[in-house]
Amino acid sequence: MLNDQVLVNDWHVVARAEELQEGRTMPVRLLEEDLVLWRVGGKICAWQDLCVHRGTRLSLGKVENGTLACAYHGWVYNEDGQCIRYPAHPSQQPSERARARVYQAREKYGWIWVCLGEATRDIPHFPQWEDASYRKVHCGPYTYKASAPRAIENFLDITHFPFVHQSYLGDPTHAEVNDYQVTTDEDGITASNITVWQPDPDGSGQGALVSYTYRVYRPLTAGFVKSSAGPHFAMFFTITPVAPNLSHAWAYVAMDYSNLTESEIQEFQNLITMQDVPIVESQRPELLPLDLQAELHLRSDRTAIAYRKWLGQLGLSFGTA
Repeated sequence: MLNDQVLVNDWHVVARAEELQEGRTMPVRLLEEDLVLWRVGGKICAWQDLCVHRGTRLSLGKVENGTLACAYHGWVYNEDGQCIRYPAHPSQQPSERARARVYQAREKYGWIWVCLGEATRDIPHFPQWEDASYRKVHCGPYTYKASAPRAIENFLDITHFPFVHQSYLGDPTHAEVNDYQVTTDEDGITASNITVWQPDPDGSGQGALVSYTYRVYRPLTAGFVKSSAGPHFAMFFTITPVAPNLSHAWAYVAMDYSNLTESEIQEFQNLITMQDVPIVESQRPELLPLDLQAELHLRSDRTAIAYRKWLGQLGLSFGTA
């Protein structure tokens, strides 16, 4: 088992809930651990993808009558992970040791979240989820061949807009960023009223200065909301740490305006993310350095500096150097 207790004891998205069908198994991977997901009634089961008999993947097995049977020798497990039948010895009571490793799983925001350890906090709060005035559009997942903290730091970085997202989110001739404030407390990080010039922030065709407030809720979950006047726009963004240099990003766009279709919104977010992915994948060192002396920083990097300091204080090691 991975020895990063910060992430082991946190919640991580591993799948969209609608993709896990009754009567089917779904293999996923989290923190270098292979998992199998399956449903029984209203319950989501998340187990180590391993039959304790001969190590076969349980995701190859068959779901039937509220049980999961291994594809190799047919060992049958109930929803609690206990083996209840050895087909080769039908009269023998299975041992208490014949039990799959079971993890906590919950469904929220249309995603399946898994915790591999003892959850120290609840699933992160998505502020706009229950606000009916916001339209919520799911985007992703997006794969980064990069560390999860690198991907989160890219999400938090607004000074790359004029260059990576030129003509969409920024303009190189208007690259200046204001002197914003960042605070860190027990609930995470808040970067308030970061102002950036954007070529067409509201669809009017006119460029303007726009302010955003960013929040980091967990080491690998963040979001922002447009804090300047006008239509409201927000994002909720979380990363699945698959391996130290492999991550999946999941997102919701939330807005109280726009006549765009859901697919048009998704296509735009796909475009923006695909501009980010090669940048993040190219970064060296591949793991995010927590030593602030390892790279150079500017005043406009305050959010990234606070993020790295916070990760160091938490003791996070997976995906960092």
